[in-house]
Amino acid sequence: MTSEDTKNVRDLKGCYENLIVVDVGANLTNKKYGRDLDSVVQRAKDAGVQKIMVTGTSVKNSKEALRLTRLYPGTIYSTAGVHPHDAKSMVEEDMWAELHETAQAPECVAIGECGLNYSKDFSEPGVQREVFKRQVEIACDLRKPLFVHEKEAQEDLLKILDDFASRLPPVVIHSFSGSVEQGIKYIEKGFYLGITGYICKDKSDGGIRRLLSENILPLDKLLVETDSPFMYPNMRASKLPLHVKDSLTERSMAFVNRYCTFQRNEPCALPAIVELVAGFLGQSPEDVALATAFNALKIFGLSQ
Repeated sequence: MTSEDTKNVRDLKGCYENLIVVDVGANLTNKKYGRDLDSVVQRAKDAGVQKIMVTGTSVKNSKEALRLTRLYPGTIYSTAGVHPHDAKSMVEEDMWAELHETAQAPECVAIGECGLNYSKDFSEPGVQREVFKRQVEIACDLRKPLFVHEKEAQEDLLKILDDFASRLPPVVIHSFSGSVEQGIKYIEKGFYLGITGYICKDKSDGGIRRLLSENILPLDKLLVETDSPFMYPNMRASKLPLHVKDSLTERSMAFVNRYCTFQRNEPCALPAIVELVAGFLGQSPEDVALATAFNALKIFGLSQ
C-alpha cells in the first residue's frame, strides 16, 4: 500500500485515533433491526465502522438494500443478488429485469450474495447453477465485483467462474468458513476472503485460523464483515487462544457486550473481529484495519 493509499483510507475520518474499518457484509434489511436502524448505524460509526455494505439476497431484498443507501448516503452501500436458497424464485424474466435495474445503480457496488449451497436443499442444485451463472454474467457486463456464497459446492462453483475467467471482475468469498485447502484454492485464483465472527467458533485446526496464523492468507486478499444479525463473535469462546483473547481491547469488547447477542449481531462488532484477526496474524489491529479498509475501498469503490 502506498502512502497515498494510506492517506485515502485515513481521510475517511480525517484522523486515525481509533480503528477505521469497513463492514463489507451486513444484512441490515433483516426484520430483527425493526425501528432502531438509526441507532444501529450510529453505533457502528461510534465504533469506527465508517462504511457498511448491505447485502441483497433476493430481488425484493436487493431493492430494499438500495433504498437504505439513499437514507444513509456515503455510509451505506448495497449489493444486488439472489442467494442460492432463493434461486428457485427466479422464474420470470421480469424479475431478472428488476435485478439488473437495481444492480445498475451507482450505490450498488457488487453483485450478490449469489453462489451455490449444497448443504441445504432449499433450491435444487441445477437451478442454483443456472441462477448463479446469470448473476456472474450480470457482474461481467456491469464490471461490478461478485459477492459469493459457497457451502459444500466449491468444485462446481469454480467450474462456473472458470468459464468466465477472461471477463471475471474481482470475486469476494463472503463469510468464508471452509478448510485450509479450500481457502488456498480461492487464494490461488486471486479471490478475496471475507472473515466474520465465525473465527470464534472455528476449530483450533480449522481453515480460517490456520490460514491466518500460518500466514497463508495475505493481507491484500482479506476483508472483514459482520454478516449481522448473524455470526455473533463469541469472544468468550473457550477454544480461543489466550494470546488472541489478549489482543481484544476493552473498547471493542464493550460494543459487543452491550449491543450484540447471539440473536442479533451488529456492525459495531466489527472492530472486535479486526482485533481477533490481528491476534491470529500476529499483527497490530491498526495494520489489519488499514489494510482491510483499503481493500474494500479499492474493490468496491466505496470512496466516492
